[in-house]
Amino acid sequence: MTLEAFLHRVVTLLEDLGIPYMLTGSIAAAYYAEPRATRDIDLVIEVSSEEIGALLERLDAEGWYVSHEAAREALEGQGQFNAVDPASGWKVDWLIRKDRPFSRTEFGRRRRVRLADLDVPLVTAEDLIVAKLEWARRGSSELQLRDALAILLQRGGELDRGHIERWAEDLGIEREWRAMLEAAAGEEG
Repeated sequence: MTLEAFLHRVVTLLEDLGIPYMLTGSIAAAYYAEPRATRDIDLVIEVSSEEIGALLERLDAEGWYVSHEAAREALEGQGQFNAVDPASGWKVDWLIRKDRPFSRTEFGRRRRVRLADLDVPLVTAEDLIVAKLEWARRGSSELQLRDALAILLQRGGELDRGHIERWAEDLGIEREWRAMLEAAAGEEG
C-alpha cells in the first residue's frame, strides 16, 4: 500500500468519525522542505473519552493492532499511542492534543492543504519548527533538528519568525532556536 493510499484511508476514518486532527511529523516536514522515507503518519487529534472509544472500535473492526490501554493512558496523560495496520505494515502515531497554550494555538493555526489528492489540515511551518525543536531538546534527536533546519532553509523568507521566537521563549527552547538560526546562516553563507 502506498503512503497516499494509507493516508487516504486514515483521513477517511477520522472524517467519518468527526474527529478533529492535524497532520504533523515527517509528512509535514516533507511538505514544507524535503521528503524522506517514512513508514508512519503522525497525527495530532482532539478527542473526548467517547471519541477515543469510537476510534478504537473502528480500528479494531478494520483489523488494526492497537492497545486500548495505551490509548486510554495517552488520553489521560495527553500523550501518544500508536496503531499498526498489519495488512500494510503502516503505523499511525496518534498524539493527543495537549491542553497547554502552545498546543491549543498550534492546533488552531492548522491550515488545509492539498496532499495526496486530499484536502487535509496540516501543522504550520512555524509551529512544526517549534515542535521539532521541543522534541529535539527532550530527546536530542538529530533527525528532528535536521527537519527543522530544512524547513527554515526552504521556507525562511515566508516564516513568521516573531511567532517562532515567542513560543521558543515560552517553551524554553531559545538556545535551540538560536543554534538553528546560526546553522541556517552557515548553510546559506
